[in-house]
Amino acid sequence: MATYRIAVLPGDGVGQEVTPEAVRVLQAVGKGTGVHFEFEQALCGGAAIDATGQPLPPETLKLCQGARAILFGAVGGPKWDHAPQEQRPERGLLALRKELDLYANLRPATCFPMLVDASPLKREVVEGTDLMVIRELTGGLYFGEPRGVETFADGSARAVNTMAYTSREIERVARVAFDVARKRRKRVTSVDKSNVLVVSQLWRQVVTRVAQDYPDVSLEHVLVDNCAMALVQRPTQFDTIVTENTFGDILSDEAAILAGSMGMLPSASLGGTVGLYEPVHGTAPDIAGQGVANPIAAILSAGMLLRYSLDLVEAAAKVDRAVLRVLEQGYRTADIAAPGTRRVGTREMGEAIIKHVEAQF
Repeated sequence: MATYRIAVLPGDGVGQEVTPEAVRVLQAVGKGTGVHFEFEQALCGGAAIDATGQPLPPETLKLCQGARAILFGAVGGPKWDHAPQEQRPERGLLALRKELDLYANLRPATCFPMLVDASPLKREVVEGTDLMVIRELTGGLYFGEPRGVETFADGSARAVNTMAYTSREIERVARVAFDVARKRRKRVTSVDKSNVLVVSQLWRQVVTRVAQDYPDVSLEHVLVDNCAMALVQRPTQFDTIVTENTFGDILSDEAAILAGSMGMLPSASLGGTVGLYEPVHGTAPDIAGQGVANPIAAILSAGMLLRYSLDLVEAAAKVDRAVLRVLEQGYRTADIAAPGTRRVGTREMGEAIIKHVEAQF
């Protein structure tokens, strides 16, 4: 019987509420498949700052480096908004990405048929949306040097962030995109700002070169402003989108509108030997501690963990089907609730999904 060590980092806010539901789903999968999971929890983000003074304690990093995969919640919140830049909760997640070389972030955005009306966009716009945003995760503005704030004698200041990419960094994330597209509808849209940015000109050149190794996959280049507009006008035209760090951060959050709620969007961060899986919704401090957060994104992230880190493809499909069945039965958390549906909290939604997972074994 296979045994897998999973690092569990709930983080802050609703991360501490939705992550346990994802763990329970994996435990149900383990019972059904005979796979044994060893879950070990650690601190990261604001919770780690409060306990240790650091957003990513050394013992947390060591645990993650030795795990098969990481199940992550969310980090941040108003409590730490005024902390020094290097001591903010988000630095813990950024450091994890850098230390584990998690350079490719996969964010699927699917509009479930029963949630079409949960999107603020028109039904005819979002219906049938099924796309994947692949965001480069360890380069660009978030990591480039030099960066910082310079204060002058007259009290004025100058802030600098540097967008920098090497051809190697671009090529490796482009190959992830083309490999993913091969398993989808074989269409890649590369997003850049090559009409203005020299970095984007290199990005376009490298992606075009990589495409030659994938003759069965079509490639189009789109400027980021045009892509942002097209996502809310004609989202069904997209299959696999690949872009740099900052653009990917913004576009993948915009894609949340297509799914009806941020609470529906999972993600996988890949590249090194350990994958990290997290919902994209953040800590949601306005509802944290109320037991009403949507755990579906965290649960679908656990499904991606099964698929990408453990190669348990059929088990992952069972998790996806369980979520679909529960939504078909009308279960809804507050963020996706509508008249005539059954409104439930975090724990109740998790229990309903677990029952459907167990029923498939």
